[in-house]
Amino acid sequence: MPGREYRPVSHDHDAMLARALKRKGFAEAYDSLEDEYLLARELIAARTYAGLTQEEVASEMGTTKSAVSRLEGPGKHSPSIRTLKKYARAVGCDVEIRLVPTDEPKGSTT
Repeated sequence: MPGREYRPVSHDHDAMLARALKRKGFAEAYDSLEDEYLLARELIAARTYAGLTQEEVASEMGTTKSAVSRLEGPGKHSPSIRTLKKYARAVGCDVEIRLVPTDEPKGSTT
């Protein structure tokens, strides 16, 4: 909205997560979505650092606020690299993708 100053809502994610992890079954569900939650936190942190609202990011990306909201929501879907690049450009970032070796031997099945 024109003339309104962006003021993010204070949120202590670590405290919220500590409370939630005490609930039965939450830890297993959270662990199964760990990568999605990590990506969501990265996206939101980049947008917050840029001082942008979801509406402003959507406008820069040429999409809707609801699409940005879905993108920032863990477990909803896996965004394409193209979409991640558009989001990154909108918030003044670059996308970096790395494959990190594990300790598991090549060809092992998990």
